Amino acid sequence: MKAKLLAGLSLLMMLVTACDETTDVIGSSLTDNTAILKIATDSFKVSSRSIVADSVLSRSATGYLGRIKDPETGTYITGDFMVQFTTLNNNVFTNKDSIESKIDGEVVADSCVVELFYNSFYGDSLATMKLSLNEMAKPMEENVLYYSNFDPAANGYLRENGLKVDMAYTLADQTLKDSVRKSADYLPRIRIALNKPYTDKDGKTYNNYGTYVMRKYFENKENFKNAYRFVHNVCPGFYVQMKDGIGSMAYVSISWLNIFYKIKSGDKIITRSTAFSGTEEVLQTTRVTNDKQSIARLVADNNCTYVKSPAGIFTELTIPVDEIVKNHDNDTLNTAKIMLTRIQNEHHTPYDLSLPTYLLMVPKDSLYTFFERNSLPNDITSYVKERDHTVISVNSYYTGSTATKKTYRDSYTFDNISNLIRSMANAKKKGGSGFADSHPNWNKVVLVPVSISTSTTSSNTQRISRVVNDMSITSLKLVGGSENTNGDITISVIYSKFSH
Repeated sequence: MKAKLLAGLSLLMMLVTACDETTDVIGSSLTDNTAILKIATDSFKVSSRSIVADSVLSRSATGYLGRIKDPETGTYITGDFMVQFTTLNNNVFTNKDSIESKIDGEVVADSCVVELFYNSFYGDSLATMKLSLNEMAKPMEENVLYYSNFDPAANGYLRENGLKVDMAYTLADQTLKDSVRKSADYLPRIRIALNKPYTDKDGKTYNNYGTYVMRKYFENKENFKNAYRFVHNVCPGFYVQMKDGIGSMAYVSISWLNIFYKIKSGDKIITRSTAFSGTEEVLQTTRVTNDKQSIARLVADNNCTYVKSPAGIFTELTIPVDEIVKNHDNDTLNTAKIMLTRIQNEHHTPYDLSLPTYLLMVPKDSLYTFFERNSLPNDITSYVKERDHTVISVNSYYTGSTATKKTYRDSYTFDNISNLIRSMANAKKKGGSGFADSHPNWNKVVLVPVSISTSTTSSNTQRISRVVNDMSITSLKLVGGSENTNGDITISVIYSKFSH
């Protein structure tokens, strides 16, 4: 009897802590002070499948450049990106009279380079890659939504017969000494020289691109006062595209257009540089190209489901709403918990792709508008959960010395999606008998990898302030699929009601 009482109290405590602030009922009920709380639990199977994610809204401060192969799935991923630049603090070039670099009395740049600084990368830093930098004819606009499958060349954004530079590179820049690359102040980068003669859209030729920018400054400094004027009147930006090679993907965090020239300082001649930065003030987008045949093969695999970012595959869940609410018209749906478990990769390599840190659960019909409207998870129809990396066993063994082997479980647990279920059930009830036929996605949600930003409130608590598509390279295989042999996906629910 004591054990039953303790069990009942434990369940009640769990129920109280899991309940929402408002305990909506599935149907309707009346209670009074003499009512007795009754609790019931149940679980239901959830069906899942992989769906093709052709593209995602490309909003990221990081550009992805390279081509890699996922060792687990054999799929190829290519990243190209467009970068625009802006002036820094309106401090562009020094006084014209102090510039020593001149030809026929006109200022010139000694050299010009685009530098792509990367804070991390995937793959082999010694893999030989080849890129092509192309001048854009017009900038991408802030009020336009660009998806990760947007092709600047096919959409007329590249300047015909404009500046184009092809070059081979390795992420570990072999042109630099080891001592330079290993120094504390070295920032790894890809350097693209723009030192060949350049002809602008008006047919005027300069000895290099840097000279073009310098002379445009002294012609009209107003075009250098803000990012909008600069990208529309001077430099629309560049599209950096992979042409050949496989084995590395650089995560470009900072981009510079750097112009070098000489000035006179007292009785000395020194080299000065002016940098135009690719910051969040100007648009930067990544184009992601996946191997469509490989993606189709993975989607057709019904023994599991996949989630691959930044685009490629998402997992769709069908929530058994009708079963959950059946015969519970007068009950309160307190909690509904679902855990999604990763299928561990059996063959590890040094180049295994990372797992998504966060997954967004969002109704399928809101998959694109959620990001287009800069929405935040409301814990009613959308939820974000962090990956849980849990040790589930520690095995001791002897190999000449005592050692242990840990086994992990990676999962994403959505602790309470009862609001979502109520929302779905109420929409169907309100829509009438033909609702499900006219709204085939009414009980479907999609799992999407996302990146989040947080801010601190006045009460010193953290809250999510921004959610965007995760543009990094991740891959996740989940338990699920119509031919799943790894155990069912279940949703566990707790109901309550008052009775006299």
